[in-house]
Amino acid sequence: MSDTREATLSGAAERAGRYRWMIVALLFAATVINYVDRQMIGVLKPTLMQDLGWTEKDFAGVIIWFQFAYAIGYIAFGKIVDSAGARVGYAIAFVIWQVAHIAHGAASTMTQFAMARFGLGIGESGNFPAGIKAVTEWFPAKERAFAIGVFNAGSNIGAILTPLIVPLMVIAWGWRSAFVITGVVSFVWLVAWWMMYRSPRQHPKVGQAELAWIEQDPADPTVPLGYGAVFTRRETWAFALGKFFIDPIWWFFLFWLPGYLFERYDLNLMTFGLPLAAIYLISDFGSVAGGWLSSRLMKAGWTANRARKLTMFLCACLVLPVVAAESISSVWVAVLVIGVATAAHQAFSANLYAVPADIFPRAAVGSVIGIGGTAGAVGGMLMSFYAGEVLERLGTYWPLFAVAAGAYFTALLCIHLLSPRLERVDMASRA
Repeated sequence: MSDTREATLSGAAERAGRYRWMIVALLFAATVINYVDRQMIGVLKPTLMQDLGWTEKDFAGVIIWFQFAYAIGYIAFGKIVDSAGARVGYAIAFVIWQVAHIAHGAASTMTQFAMARFGLGIGESGNFPAGIKAVTEWFPAKERAFAIGVFNAGSNIGAILTPLIVPLMVIAWGWRSAFVITGVVSFVWLVAWWMMYRSPRQHPKVGQAELAWIEQDPADPTVPLGYGAVFTRRETWAFALGKFFIDPIWWFFLFWLPGYLFERYDLNLMTFGLPLAAIYLISDFGSVAGGWLSSRLMKAGWTANRARKLTMFLCACLVLPVVAAESISSVWVAVLVIGVATAAHQAFSANLYAVPADIFPRAAVGSVIGIGGTAGAVGGMLMSFYAGEVLERLGTYWPLFAVAAGAYFTALLCIHLLSPRLERVDMASRA
């Protein structure tokens, strides 16, 4: 009977159209913008260090201010998007981060850069809580990891575009103008978001058949749920500790990888773009493939617990070779090893982001994502401090790659110990 119902729903969704994937396209575009804005300081690290006289510790300090704001903003936006909805919450976040991004063009001192990065961290922290909230509203459980993987792939596209486009803008107009131009142009997305996004039941382009497909999962409780309801749940901390261990690794790649390529392989502003873009192109495959794999396993009858954890375990294994990255003499072999590691991160992350929607009611997802994002930002601050100290004192990236190699197994172990079955949470019971 259930197979017949699923076939009927699937066929109905096909006949009715797939407007929900237009929503993913909007989320994908916003995530591209998010990562262009975020990564520009990493791409410009050598330029800024030379132009403004920064040390490795100075650079790490600016990044820490971003991550500190990200930690605060993530937990705030988790609640905002649960209360105000994805449409309003995303719009607020977008305006804040674009204004802060543009402000980088006027910054000259460390304090001014720290203030601009702080504002950027506050605004950018709303991207994933709002995005995951939107996916939770628009997709049934079996499609969520794939949908998240698709829009999360925007982070890799942003990371690909930044080293290819920004150096050309810097050479033509200077690094200050690059911040202003990218920020102003990005406001086009806000207009599209406000015009196109509604909840599925309120959207004129969603037919009854597609709505039935979207709403096929059991109904959630209608009572509002916030941090008080989710903070003491072990399942919340399974997600949060997973983020604590893996987010710092992605930020290490995002902010320090351009400088690593500069130093290790004697590249410059115009020659490091292609290797860096290749790394994130490989990452893009991982983001989509990781979400696709667990979704495919679930459609084949696997439980969310087995599908998510097996996928995450395979990803953790694929990161391991990155420990030897600094000993590789060929830049393109290093690109392959690091690219596989970043692809595995994105696949792991897509599945981890799907976990709150798997086990919590929709009304609590934003809050759980907010707590996890804050934990990830705190871990990122610690990693940034560690990176600054290691590079200033030792001048080698090996300890940083070693931390990256082991982080995903540690994250998966914490997830499994705190939530052995990834079962649906009964919010009426005690943790």
